[in-house]
Amino acid sequence: MTTTTTDSTVEATPASDEQLAQLLVARADTAGTSLLGPDGLLQKLTKLVIETGLEAEMSEHLGYDRHEPMGRDGGNSRNGVRGKTVLTEAGPVPIVVPRDRDGSFEPKLVRKHQRRLTGVDDLVVSLTAKGLTTGEVSAHLA
Repeated sequence: MTTTTTDSTVEATPASDEQLAQLLVARADTAGTSLLGPDGLLQKLTKLVIETGLEAEMSEHLGYDRHEPMGRDGGNSRNGVRGKTVLTEAGPVPIVVPRDRDGSFEPKLVRKHQRRLTGVDDLVVSLTAKGLTTGEVSAHLA
């Protein structure tokens, strides 16, 4: 976000993380959205962050951003998305992963065929090590 003053452009300072979090919680409260659970704020934020990261990885892979003219009629280009659900600490999160025409895009954030983000695996191992049964771990994750 930039603001223009007389003959110069000044970068607006971004809000602090705490202010941003307070704003998001206030908006969720106003909209009646819960913070946790299915369709909760945390799940939506997780989806947004993952998908934004995947788009950035694709832009880096191809060498241009989305909708840029240099992507037209070139060799490799964007080729839609594929949907998948990943298990996270916030619960199952449906995401879309961008694809490229020649299939050479190897995402690092959520690798091909990956269904869980690493934090969930660590959580399951930790809970099992503490003596919880698989049913109790399943209930805890739900």
